[in-house]
Amino acid sequence: MTSADTALDAFLALIADKGFADVSLHDVAAAADLGLADVYRFYPDKVALASAFMARIDAAVLAGTPRRVDPEETARDRLFDVMMRRYDVLRPYRAALRAMRRAATGDPLLALAFGPSLRRSMNAMLEAASLSSEGLSGALRKNGLLAIHYAVSRVFDRDDTIDLSKTMAALDSRLKMAERWSQFFERYTVSRAEKATESPAE
Repeated sequence: MTSADTALDAFLALIADKGFADVSLHDVAAAADLGLADVYRFYPDKVALASAFMARIDAAVLAGTPRRVDPEETARDRLFDVMMRRYDVLRPYRAALRAMRRAATGDPLLALAFGPSLRRSMNAMLEAASLSSEGLSGALRKNGLLAIHYAVSRVFDRDDTIDLSKTMAALDSRLKMAERWSQFFERYTVSRAEKATESPAE
């Protein structure tokens, strides 16, 4: 395990126990048995530590992504599988996640600082599901998935079932709703494009 990993593990354990606001880089260095300069070299602030945590989760989810897309699976099926892999990976870190969420809820600037990492994570999840995150439709998918993740995370926080069945139900319900909106948007854009190419009546 590298010093960066040791520091990140120490950070997650500390905020799970004490809360995000009450943990300093000095605390992380002491818990990891590292010098403050060593921690600072990898993580200049706690936002960098939180970002590294999300990147760790992203990498674990992506590692479980099949190399080939199953043609029988719908986009919703693939996204459901990806997000449930994410919640499975997040299970051991629920206390740390709660600490970060509580801190961001009470500090709008911190919430903004977390934003880029969350959006990067949602982009990675879309890629894992073989869905584009480019252009207008990609931006809508990314924002929609972020909203779904926020809502489902609250269920995940309280889900004490062995198979995360409550989380699965919440995710499935919201993905079905998103699929209906996506189909409506696609029909609308196709209709607009067809009208734009029609010749004007004489």
